[in-house]
Amino acid sequence: MRSRRPVEAANPQQTVSRSCSSKMADLWQNAMDHAVALARRAGEVVREALQDDRKVMTKSSSVDLVTQTDQKVEQLIIQSVKEKFPTHSFIGEESVAAGEPCDLTNAPTWIIDPIDGTTNFVHAFPFVAVSIGFSVNKQMEFGVVYSCLEDKMYTARRGNGAFCNGVPLQVSDQEDIKQSIITTEFGSSRDPEAVEKIFSSLRSILCIPVHGVRGAGTAAINMCHVASGCVEAYYEIGIHVWDIAAGSLVVSEAGGVLMDVEGGAVDLMSRRVVAANSKTIAERIVKEIDSFSPPRDDAAPPPV
Repeated sequence: MRSRRPVEAANPQQTVSRSCSSKMADLWQNAMDHAVALARRAGEVVREALQDDRKVMTKSSSVDLVTQTDQKVEQLIIQSVKEKFPTHSFIGEESVAAGEPCDLTNAPTWIIDPIDGTTNFVHAFPFVAVSIGFSVNKQMEFGVVYSCLEDKMYTARRGNGAFCNGVPLQVSDQEDIKQSIITTEFGSSRDPEAVEKIFSSLRSILCIPVHGVRGAGTAAINMCHVASGCVEAYYEIGIHVWDIAAGSLVVSEAGGVLMDVEGGAVDLMSRRVVAANSKTIAERIVKEIDSFSPPRDDAAPPPV
């Protein structure tokens, strides 16, 4: 009987490295589990607020809305994360609006949109999301998007797929743009030049022709619809990193692709994105977009 080869002793450095990687993976899983729990709690706050009068304020313009619920939810999330993960960093929509920097570093960073679809929330239009993305070394590790009024929890972990309420997601396999539904939004800018370019793009895409153009009123849910396979692509210029950080991973883990509106790699700070089921559809969308570049999220504020 042939004797078995003796098992080689493990390299101590490799063993330590694997052990550290495993512990780190567990740590990020703990963070993701916490994000899911927080998103559910935030969803409860949102649903309760819909029963009350919603005090509406504005930020950059008369159509860039914020409510006390936005602020309450963001504080809830950040405070809870600070208690559990005190060394982590944050990019939160309302924090940035209040003057906090919008810097994506290599540190573990929570990217939070407390209510994606604030205008929807104000009008009780039924697409409102809590969006929580988590980045390490400027790479998304997990994304959580909770569509509060639908009670749909979209989750994605890098390398482990995307899910809705625990059911795996897969993008559409449609490769013909003329058989596709495209989603987009018009944003909160009413600058005439930007509006002209937005409608120029919309006209060109609609006249390809595509089956239709839709919009849920929230970037995060639009991206999750791409991941779910019910639409083929979503594009927008003027969104922010907190709108798309979580959703971007949901799309890619469901088999989709992300691209800049002029082609090439997406830059989450550029405020421009194309998310599609395939490179073929994404590149076809890019051909029709009349692009422009809004101020970056990480741009230094103008001098006073």
